Amino acid sequence: MYREQIKVLDCTIRDGGLVNRHDFSVDFVRRVYQGVSAAGVDYFEIGYKNSRALFPDPSFGPWKFCSDDDIRSVTQGVEGGAKISVMADVGRVDMESIKPASESPYHMVRVASYVKGVDKAIAMANQFHDLGYETCINLMALSRDRGPELDEAMDQCDKESHAEVIYLVDSFGSFYQEDIEKLVHRARKWIKTKELGFHGHNNQQLAFANTIEAIIHNVNYLDATVYGMGRAAGNCTLELLLGFLKNPKFDIRPVLDLVAKEFIPLRQKHEWGYIIPHMIAGQLNMHPQEALDVRKGEDAENYRLFFERMVSSGLD
Repeated sequence: MYREQIKVLDCTIRDGGLVNRHDFSVDFVRRVYQGVSAAGVDYFEIGYKNSRALFPDPSFGPWKFCSDDDIRSVTQGVEGGAKISVMADVGRVDMESIKPASESPYHMVRVASYVKGVDKAIAMANQFHDLGYETCINLMALSRDRGPELDEAMDQCDKESHAEVIYLVDSFGSFYQEDIEKLVHRARKWIKTKELGFHGHNNQQLAFANTIEAIIHNVNYLDATVYGMGRAAGNCTLELLLGFLKNPKFDIRPVLDLVAKEFIPLRQKHEWGYIIPHMIAGQLNMHPQEALDVRKGEDAENYRLFFERMVSSGLD
């Protein structure tokens, strides 16, 4: 049994770029694109569409900006590949430089926003829609926004945006399965004309379980990454998700090859995944930055000290 409407979006390069400042080689990105395309994945999120003028730091790699030429260098010659998605942050995109979708190498734009900034996110998503792109709005950090402002944001997304999909994002990896059930049911009260998507983080090793819970409640757009690569604790692992879905169009074997050949060696250079400070941050519903910082210092393995400090800061 499978649900044909389900779409899988691989965001390995985009979310994984938060681990290495988006500094993947073109050859690496191309190999990942070829692998996930061969696996039958529907969308490949290649990075952020940020303005270089706002980020002059030369340590950022190309996938923080996703020029049309860089994207074409990855996709050219790959027949029947996954559709290309980019992520746009409000206030970080030079909209004057954006070409119509008919002249562009990418197909989908996902606008990321906290609930408080949903007005600007809707305006930006509508601009991309008018240029011919598929559009989504990703509502981030929903474990922190559970009051009436969330209802208002969802209502606005449904009534004022042209986005096809509204993503529910567990940015801090704090949700449990019952939270996902409640969140999806709540979203359905307000979002009646759009598809729902889910993006989970793996602080408590629940990104996959929470994605399954979203599927059970008819969420059809699902995010995942190869070997779970992503900022801090990472994301729902693509190989687990494709193994769970029963759609015969998906083939796990190319992803297994990617893990063995590309991501096992990469994991020796960059840290991501289930690590105790990220678990603690998830349990306490806190932003991952302090956990990332502690992993760089002399107290990287002093988990009790980190826990007590985080509990104290939460009480302040």
